[in-house]
Amino acid sequence: MRECDPRIVLGLHRSRYERRILTSALDLGVDAIDTSFNYHGFSAHTALATAGSDLLPRFKISTKVGFFPTAGQAEHSLDPDRLREAVERSIRDLGRAPDLVFLHNPERSLTGSSAAAQDRLGMACAAVERAAAEGLCGGWGISSWDPRPLPRLVDGTLPRPDAVMVRAGLLAGIDVLEASEALAARWDLNPSQLWGMSPFGGSATQPLWGKLDPRVFIQSPHDGLSAVQATFRVAYWLPRVGRISVGTDSPTHLGELVDALRYEANLDNLSTYRRLLCEQRDRQPL
Repeated sequence: MRECDPRIVLGLHRSRYERRILTSALDLGVDAIDTSFNYHGFSAHTALATAGSDLLPRFKISTKVGFFPTAGQAEHSLDPDRLREAVERSIRDLGRAPDLVFLHNPERSLTGSSAAAQDRLGMACAAVERAAAEGLCGGWGISSWDPRPLPRLVDGTLPRPDAVMVRAGLLAGIDVLEASEALAARWDLNPSQLWGMSPFGGSATQPLWGKLDPRVFIQSPHDGLSAVQATFRVAYWLPRVGRISVGTDSPTHLGELVDALRYEANLDNLSTYRRLLCEQRDRQPL
């Protein structure tokens, strides 16, 4: 069994919730799980507890609230009462309090004027912060797929989260990267408090990773490092994050990602890449 490394979180978005990936994660030193109230058809927490209730005390568990079942579908809401109920339900289904609860994609319900959006965001943040203060979870944060609307809403009046999770990696897009960094700056978060997700842009097997060689962004020597491993490692610098939630049901794949952590990024090449992304955006027609 390897020493635990906090830089990798086992994401369970599309997971089959099998016990073997949980035991393999622990063997590889991955002792953090990220799931959500709405994953697995709103049954993720019970599926996780069924697969390994005896293992869960050995994991740090983060989950998310913000999506709710309705007429066989899912709807988004920042209603404080519904958020509170979802946190309480999560505890019952998991059989324990989660270590961290993220407010899930708050941008989905932040339409309208800036003042109204800021008010809704503030009340939702306060509800999850209060749940943490009352011991329903160890801490709270915000998980945002599209953080671009958020920085302008954050000022000194909003509660400060313990963590923020955003998209990371070569396919995140320059606007998302810059918004993520601006959001972290607004809340004065350090890199360890900024989490990444979706480092492969949805799939580690898509054809793009056979055409692009991301090893150009890794310091030499990098003999034996695969394109998938390099893509994952580079994601820690786009934007600068302290940990990444990555999903897999394959112990072999998870082991490869753990092995990738021993490599470091070529910051000069990454700086050039970001500059090119900015130039491409600036050339886009208005």
